[in-house]
Amino acid sequence: MIMKTSVQKRLAAQILKTSPKKVRLDPERADEIKEAITKADVKGLIAGGAIQRKPDRSTSRGRARKLHEQKRKGRRKGHGSRKGKATARQAKKEAWMARIRLQRKVLKSLKEANKITNETFKDLYRKAKGGFFRSKRHLKLHLEEKRE
Repeated sequence: MIMKTSVQKRLAAQILKTSPKKVRLDPERADEIKEAITKADVKGLIAGGAIQRKPDRSTSRGRARKLHEQKRKGRRKGHGSRKGKATARQAKKEAWMARIRLQRKVLKSLKEANKITNETFKDLYRKAKGGFFRSKRHLKLHLEEKRE
């Protein structure tokens, strides 16, 4: 003989202040649960652990964690993922520092290799400081044009 437990589920839901969908009945103690007909009986079963409230489901962070891991590896940084100007992703000052350091390094190596004179070095160094050269390539092009 199979008895329904919908009444017990409804009573438990009222006591637990939740939906009957959130009520879990222990299948191993089904006989005990079926015999509970009053709210007091159901309260006793809740206290005994035969009837429990299922935990609330929340948004899974699994996808977010996976995305974060990809970003840590340097992925997902293509043109389609970017918002804002290039200066929002790298500060103007940071870009300048990288550029000037590279130009000064090149000038220093040229001077040490005696490919340029001290006077030329000073002139080019000042031009680099003034932002005359756009890049290392521009600096080298300028040198080639000057030699001809």
